[in-house]
Amino acid sequence: MQILSLKPPLLAPRPADSHKGSFGHVLAVGGDHGFGGAVIMAAEAALVSGAGMVSLATRSEHISAALTRRPEIMSCSIESNQQLELILERPSVLVLGPGLGQSDWSQHVFERCLSATQSMVVDADGLNLLSQLNSRKVKKNWVLTPHLGEAASLLNVNVVDIQADRLAAATELQNVFGGTIVLKGAGSIVCDNTGAFVCKLGNPAMSSAGMGDVLSGIIGGLLAQKHSCSEAAKIGTWAHARAGDLAAQALGRHLMATDIFPFLRRLW
Repeated sequence: MQILSLKPPLLAPRPADSHKGSFGHVLAVGGDHGFGGAVIMAAEAALVSGAGMVSLATRSEHISAALTRRPEIMSCSIESNQQLELILERPSVLVLGPGLGQSDWSQHVFERCLSATQSMVVDADGLNLLSQLNSRKVKKNWVLTPHLGEAASLLNVNVVDIQADRLAAATELQNVFGGTIVLKGAGSIVCDNTGAFVCKLGNPAMSSAGMGDVLSGIIGGLLAQKHSCSEAAKIGTWAHARAGDLAAQALGRHLMATDIFPFLRRLW
């Protein structure tokens, strides 16, 4: 297993004549009742990571909070099938799952987004709903970002089995679902069809809710900038962990997920 590191050529200087359309359009989808923060953080992370445009599709109750937090994000409510269809016409990349929940609304949104052709990152309740499908879904152009519990659900085993051999679990997830897998944890593993890479960065101060939502948005932002799923997962996992290390050095033993944004921007 190889050690994950950032290769500078993957982050080339931006052309002088570039514009917002040059760097893609991410749509973050999620935020059922009471869970708007997760998808708002994912959307902001995509914006901070360099996506040219970022939209947010969520319950109407979260729109005012999203606009207050980050007015650069185009925030749209999805309360009907027609609204969702119109929103899905625009983005080049989807980040599906943060705060999505598992209600009837969540199920409909998930199934429609899963049938989209865009590259996507699937996280959180998107992974829980994926594990409940009657048949396996395989895609080349997605990144799945499970933690141990979500990985166990996807493979229909228990968490002890995953923790006993995390490399084998990441490899099996990639074999079953295709695309690129980021198995999160202490020493996150990125697995694609060429092999596995371990990230030795990161620290216990990052053990707080929302860190995974931020990671999914970072990877989505990199996908929008035309990085492959493998590249986006590797760069995103490394940068997320490195920003967390910088934040811990500056702020102490416990971080909130959004604490890493200034340090992430410094890295870029």
